[in-house]
Amino acid sequence: MALNTGWSGSPALKKRFVFSSLTALTIFALLLLRLWYLQIIRSDDYRLLSERNRTRFVTIAAPRGPIVDRSGHVLVDNRPAFRIAALRQEVTDPETMLARLAEILDLEPELLEARWAAGRQLPRYRPVPLADDVSREAMEKVMERSFELPGVLTEIRPIRFYPHRESAAHLLGYLGEITEEELRSPAYRNYQGGDFIGKNGLEKVMEAYLNGIPGEHRVEVDVLGKKLRILKTREPLSGQRLTLTIDRDLQLATEAAFGDQAGAAVAIDVRTGEVLALVSMPNYDPSLFARGISGREWLDLLQNPLNPLQNRALTGQYAPGSIFKIVTALAALEFDPSLNNFHTNNTGQFVLGNQTFRDSTAVGRTISGLREALQRSSNIWFYEVSLKIGIDRIATMARRLGLGTPTGIGLAGERAGLIPDSQWKRRRFNDRWYQGETVIASIGQGYILTTPLQLANLMATVANGGTVLRPYLIKEIDNMRGQIEKIPPPQPLQQAHLNPAQLELVRQGLKAVVNERGGTAFSSRLDELSYAGKTGTAQVVAQAQRRRADQVVPYRLRDHALFGAFAPSVNPEIAVAVVVEHGGSGGAAAAPIARAMFESYFKLREPVADEDTQRN
Repeated sequence: MALNTGWSGSPALKKRFVFSSLTALTIFALLLLRLWYLQIIRSDDYRLLSERNRTRFVTIAAPRGPIVDRSGHVLVDNRPAFRIAALRQEVTDPETMLARLAEILDLEPELLEARWAAGRQLPRYRPVPLADDVSREAMEKVMERSFELPGVLTEIRPIRFYPHRESAAHLLGYLGEITEEELRSPAYRNYQGGDFIGKNGLEKVMEAYLNGIPGEHRVEVDVLGKKLRILKTREPLSGQRLTLTIDRDLQLATEAAFGDQAGAAVAIDVRTGEVLALVSMPNYDPSLFARGISGREWLDLLQNPLNPLQNRALTGQYAPGSIFKIVTALAALEFDPSLNNFHTNNTGQFVLGNQTFRDSTAVGRTISGLREALQRSSNIWFYEVSLKIGIDRIATMARRLGLGTPTGIGLAGERAGLIPDSQWKRRRFNDRWYQGETVIASIGQGYILTTPLQLANLMATVANGGTVLRPYLIKEIDNMRGQIEKIPPPQPLQQAHLNPAQLELVRQGLKAVVNERGGTAFSSRLDELSYAGKTGTAQVVAQAQRRRADQVVPYRLRDHALFGAFAPSVNPEIAVAVVVEHGGSGGAAAAPIARAMFESYFKLREPVADEDTQRN
């Protein structure tokens, strides 16, 4: 009997078999499709994820470019420092980790929490910086307790180093941690949270040159995060080196001459506009910012009554006092050359209507002309001459000499000062200009304001024959790979178009100020060097407000002391301006600082060495 090979089941069973078979085939097909998708379409993505699970990307910080003076002396460099960071992907309990670190490092927990929160902007495989410039002892404690701190790393990074500590702090500037707002700016698109950037001075202005390009280690780790080997390294590129026009020895000598006084001083090469010294006192320590300034340290700086963060050389606006007599003298000679021989009797007071203007210099003398008026700084001579020429001629000459406008030195915050005239008074106060205002303007008081940088540039203009220079600070830029970009002197701002013979008359008067008996800076003369200058004393408040019953003038009410000069008096090379806040007499307080500057520049005494230099 033959076997029946057909289906012997019922139609229901046959249907169930077909359905089950199709279902199994469908599931198998979906599994094959999923496998193809994962292995073929998404292979690169999952390979990257796999790599990230077994590798770390450790950033190698790029050293910022060093800053050196005109002779190659280092003003700012880098030193190695320890940083504590953490990988978010390996930290399972951030609160506990941060609390333990705060205890070990003796830091405020809120500070670490803020930095941890800021690190959320970084890719998960990038370390989040938590503490910079920690001590070796603290770093070793962190390493010893690493089993309690999973995901915490110790790194060595370059940090800013200032060999001369506070010297030139306002010029060089300081660093600070990049903010969230700055990270959103296109100018900082290549930066990351935790990076330090220039916040002030040259560090900020030259950020694009000083900041290097970070490198990276690609490190293989085991399941516990222990480093096994370095898979790949991309070396960092250092920032570019800046060579400044600054003379380190002159800068240090000027700062030393100020002592604990507040004020500013600027020195300029009268031939090129190179800034040889730019001093603002008191200074501050920029290394506080390089490692991350604490809230207490920042508050101390802000609450200091002498305002050490202000760059007085650029932003301090002062009445120029009798230095402005140079402007009045040139305006008078241009208006009427015969005023060079104008005589007047200095009785100690000048009456104009119902106002009396006083003069404490050369009282009882007959001032025989411009030369003696400058030498003895006779106010009354300038009072009388100013009424002959008027405020508008004085203001026009001041602007021709570069006053009343920024010099364009290239640092942020430079102020313009103020040179008033009759039209300005009408616009500002809707009032006419009065003769009494001309009288006080002629000696650099009243509405007139100038910066120490402008006064130094004024003296340079007088010294070089009438070219108003644009001061500059960068001499060359070296990319550290053999390519050096020389920075040529910028074009002058303008020509003052001074009459050479008239200018020489003024220069002879300024020479007499220093080198002839009776000159207001005679006590600061140098036997080895003939230089020319003009003292100035600028009232802070009216005379009546300054005096008390015991005749002691409080510090904040004392006059500012000023001195502008150039040297040598023949064929000048350097011009300086000095302002000593509440220093009193320009001849007593400001001129000795200028003398010290000339002694340093012309090597008439040994260079000043700061504490670090002496230790080294």
